[in-house]
Amino acid sequence: MAVVLRLKRFGRRNRPFYRICVMDARTRRDGRVIEELGHYDPVNSGADEPAFELDTERASYWLSVGARPSETVASFLKRKGIVLPSRSERRRARAARKAARS
Repeated sequence: MAVVLRLKRFGRRNRPFYRICVMDARTRRDGRVIEELGHYDPVNSGADEPAFELDTERASYWLSVGARPSETVASFLKRKGIVLPSRSERRRARAARKAARS
């Protein structure tokens, strides 16, 4: 099962609010969630920068087991200081798992 970290939209028209969620890649945008990691308010009243909150410990766990973040969620992770695994690191890990099975 391919797992992704992405945004789930809430709020009303012209006033969006998003939850940062762990979902199966095949579910629709506002569909069933495996786990909610935080929220993002792009129209935060009274602040210069949009507010977001993220459980970094759980996000790191999901990245370690192979979840892929969307572009927006990846930028949030980067702002919180979480280093995303590079493509070459993922390939090496996959090759190591495959060799261990053989």
